[in-house]
Amino acid sequence: MTIESIVPLFVAIPLAGAFLITLLKRIKGIPDTLGVLASASAFALSIMFVLKMEMGQRVICNVGNWGGFQEVLGRIVGIQLVVDGFTVFMLVTVNLIAFLVAVYSMSYMTRYTEKWQFYSLFLLMLAGMNGVLITGDMFNLFVFVEIASLASYALVAFGTGKKELEASFKYAVMGGVASLLILMGVIFLYSNTGTLNMEDMTRILGSSENPVLIYLVFALFLAGFGLKAAIFPFHAWLPDAHPSAPAPISAMLSGVLIKALGVYTLVRVFYCVFGFPEKVSSIFMTLGALSMIIAVILALKQWDMKRLLAYHSISQIGYIILGFGIGSPLGILGGLLHLFNHSIFKSLLFLDAGSLEYATGTRNLKEMGGLSKRMPVTSWTTLAASMSIAGVPPFAGFWSKLIIILACIQMGLWFYAIIAVLASILTLASFMKVTRYAFLGEIRNKLRNILEVPAPMLIPMIILAIICIIGGVLLIPGVRQGFLGLAVEALSRARGV
Repeated sequence: MTIESIVPLFVAIPLAGAFLITLLKRIKGIPDTLGVLASASAFALSIMFVLKMEMGQRVICNVGNWGGFQEVLGRIVGIQLVVDGFTVFMLVTVNLIAFLVAVYSMSYMTRYTEKWQFYSLFLLMLAGMNGVLITGDMFNLFVFVEIASLASYALVAFGTGKKELEASFKYAVMGGVASLLILMGVIFLYSNTGTLNMEDMTRILGSSENPVLIYLVFALFLAGFGLKAAIFPFHAWLPDAHPSAPAPISAMLSGVLIKALGVYTLVRVFYCVFGFPEKVSSIFMTLGALSMIIAVILALKQWDMKRLLAYHSISQIGYIILGFGIGSPLGILGGLLHLFNHSIFKSLLFLDAGSLEYATGTRNLKEMGGLSKRMPVTSWTTLAASMSIAGVPPFAGFWSKLIIILACIQMGLWFYAIIAVLASILTLASFMKVTRYAFLGEIRNKLRNILEVPAPMLIPMIILAIICIIGGVLLIPGVRQGFLGLAVEALSRARGV
């Protein structure tokens, strides 16, 4: 089996898992087993690509064997699946979180309706995200975005309560608007270039003499993918959707979905198709700074733990957008590293919040207190994730934030560097509140008999906490070249720096 033939498996395996779960749903243990096995297989394949990929390499799979037609017509036809360094980086990130969340869900989801429904939708969402990462044409990018989005709408409403259904409806409406904007952008691009393949588009747009159309497409994609990424001012749906979903889905939504459907697509399209013009760079940096500071201020006044975490997702996405907006090799490195770090510590924080709710029956910090005595593992994993998101050394989040701030200083962008530092200080203040009200002080009488959550929930939390602590090793030259280096090289080459 060649490496090219493996690429479609990133979509085929989760889809097959979802299909088999619906067929074998009555057999006890099958939904859990297939959900974990399918996500574990996709993660294993992504690790294999890290080990096999070389710097600057692109793996192309021509679906349907259209290669002969391409040679005759002199252009790319048919569907292409493309894997480069940036794709590999994202595949590892998405499938690592999906695997750990699938393990966590084995115990957590027993409190909801039948698991087969959850795991089927979960794997469908994973298939959509992986499809977004590997597709080589704009239309299939849109199709896979829709597959992942539709599954996520249903998963947000999985509790079927009034708040869940209301949040899911709001999320679906905003997601539908985003999809319409993206589809319009694809239509305008196709009308101008006569192709849907990204590589062909890049070549044709390089000689385009229709700047008005290009700016229109810029605006449509920025709004559409910006809604998916939940960057300011396109963030209104997220604070309702994420707290309403079950904790594993909140972890997936904040940990990887808004990155795969939002950040990745923004960077892929604007870097690799449009070449990232200076005006777009300025817009990215401005939106990133606004997201950082406004969202963290809103988070400070929240007492619902999952709602607080949702606002911090918007704020931390701002750091990632700022790093990519700078566009220098150092900025790209910082953006990529913070994307990975945010996937780790934000997924962990939502899993921790789910564990607290699982044990105590509440998400309100004012109703907690002294839980470190009864839930020591959850307490320590929450502390590790809190220190990482706040950028406290030597936790993983410190290194990515430091690189982004240094990239700002390197380019003379002192204002953005100050905003990044200020947002980090406010983030620390916010999570000091979480630690103080949830874990310190005297334990309440009604919580004296609670127990730590089951092992299938603890193990993913411990693994993510360890990554939060030792995540800085990704910057060691040998490790960096095999993971971060592939992605930095791919985006730097597309950016022309």
